[in-house]
Amino acid sequence: MQSHEIDYKILGHDVQLVEIELDSMETVIAEAGAMLYMDDGIEYTARMGDGSNPQAGFFDKLISAGSRLITGESLFLTHFTNQAMGKKAVAFSAPYPGTIVPLDLAKFGGRIIVQKDAFLCAALGTKISITFNRKLGAGFFGGEGFILQQLQGDGMAFIHAGGTVIEKQLNNEVLKVDTGCIVGFETSIDYSIQQAGNLRSMIFGGEGIFLATLRGTGKVWLQSMPIRKLIAQLSTSGPNTRKEARGGLLNNLLEG
Repeated sequence: MQSHEIDYKILGHDVQLVEIELDSMETVIAEAGAMLYMDDGIEYTARMGDGSNPQAGFFDKLISAGSRLITGESLFLTHFTNQAMGKKAVAFSAPYPGTIVPLDLAKFGGRIIVQKDAFLCAALGTKISITFNRKLGAGFFGGEGFILQQLQGDGMAFIHAGGTVIEKQLNNEVLKVDTGCIVGFETSIDYSIQQAGNLRSMIFGGEGIFLATLRGTGKVWLQSMPIRKLIAQLSTSGPNTRKEARGGLLNNLLEG
């Protein structure tokens, strides 16, 4: 199915949203709960499946919905359709502070691999499926696990990332990345993990035991603050709490 052509603009800086303009009878699909606001005239419905195959039967839709449950996402995707005559807008926001990345799938051979919670919304016609990391080590220790999402189509798709997004173009090169900081990559990139230095570095280096390794030619998208790091920093048992405790003790000693 050919994807619907949609216009868009990304608003904000630290916490971004994407506003999508729909012509009459155009549709955009999104994760449940991602909608921020929409114009009168846009109607939405929750459906099993992404709508990329209008001839799909109930069993096929059930399999597609089941695969979304495996990735930890909602059983349903929400379809927003402009039922009015003129142009109407609908906006979607990311679930945590960060950056929204627009991807024209046609420019990447029609396929992109992303982490399992990166998808935000896309033009109707985009197929969202799961793909398994066949390398045991990368699945256990790579931060993204065995299950990744695959976005297929020829239209616009939007993914979100924590913090700042860094876009890298690899030309038969190797890039080593902190596990969990990968947002997505082209299918031409090989993804694996490797040990992070010697035993001393692994234990005391503060960078973890393993690093993700991206190898090949193609584009890679990284995030500076994955959600797991954000949660760890904000938690009551996180490293910042210990810093505050040490700072408070020092201040008390200096103040007598």
